Amino acid sequence: MVTMTSADNALKSVYLGVVSDQLNTAANPLLAAIRQSTADVWGKEVRRLARYGVNGGVGAGTEEGDLPASAGNNYEQFVTTLKNLYGTIEISDKAVRASENNVGAFVNLLNAEMDGLVRSSSFNFGRMLFGDGSGVLTTVSAVSGTTVTAASVKNLIEGMVVDFISADTAVTGATGRRITSVDRDNKTFTVSGATLTGVAKDDKVCVQGSYNLELTGLGAIFKTTGTIYGLDRATHKWMIPYIKTSVGAITETAIQTAIDRLEETAGSRVNFIVCSWGVKRALQKLFGENKRNIDVTELAGGYRTITYNGIPVVADRFCPDGTMYLLNTEDFCLHQLCDWKWLEGDDGRVLKQVAGKPVYTATLVKYADLICTRPCGQAMLSGITEA
Repeated sequence: MVTMTSADNALKSVYLGVVSDQLNTAANPLLAAIRQSTADVWGKEVRRLARYGVNGGVGAGTEEGDLPASAGNNYEQFVTTLKNLYGTIEISDKAVRASENNVGAFVNLLNAEMDGLVRSSSFNFGRMLFGDGSGVLTTVSAVSGTTVTAASVKNLIEGMVVDFISADTAVTGATGRRITSVDRDNKTFTVSGATLTGVAKDDKVCVQGSYNLELTGLGAIFKTTGTIYGLDRATHKWMIPYIKTSVGAITETAIQTAIDRLEETAGSRVNFIVCSWGVKRALQKLFGENKRNIDVTELAGGYRTITYNGIPVVADRFCPDGTMYLLNTEDFCLHQLCDWKWLEGDDGRVLKQVAGKPVYTATLVKYADLICTRPCGQAMLSGITEA
């Protein structure tokens, strides 16, 4: 007979390992290429020493003259707060009791819930990799009833629960609204609940409760001003990546120039290229026009993709339109307090009843943040004409 105890044990002993592997290696090809480590985590923070420049204790001299003065490596300490990542499943008491005499039905119930959790977590985790940590999904262009016209719907999907944040960052009364439909051609979406009052043009749309609490993604790394990891780019120029805007038609020269620039100035070798789908099509079109063979490689997690001079080129739905990132993934690390774990109560259980409701929930947690130790070793091309 199936019981809540057996369900609890299944989540901990059977599903946790599978779900962790799916989220770490199968959720996103870029994430699968990035090392994950518990090193350099101190309390609630990540503190990572980053080396830049070269050792200065080198020089030429006379046969009997003084040796070069010592001048060791240059270091700066990166500091960032661990971000709290959560995913929750929900099982009704009725559903459990309906399958308590049928193990197969109960397994199907758990499988369905876990598949939904993995899909939702993969979507949001992949989205965060390209974000700037603000959690902003898009901005409002216009509102009519419960339908919103947005600047972009790339980061939106049916089922998401969102908050509307006013332009001055004060949370409005429109919080916890679930997206019921998305019109991707017309860039509109509809939310549940009453008419959206107090929501205006230029307001921000964020995942529920996530404003300014998400991972430090590529959107935060690829900036030329401001601070990151506690360091000001104005006084630490090596914190600024190579950025080329308004590229127009993609050419091999533009790509190779970025690759050469990184190797020349930072000693960095690009090993991963990620771009929007339209940019990937434009690159394939370029290869075809030049009658160049398109090689295919297989990445971690089973992904197959084309290559540019042996470098994998991956299209990602969350990469900004008209954009290509050229990365050295060896410079990236997802620092984490631990891998994905179930949030357990004092009694050791992961399935807990929601107060006042015949429903049980379980929450998957991970405390982590992304650090790039050599921002100057990365490049971005934007304003590319898509195909």
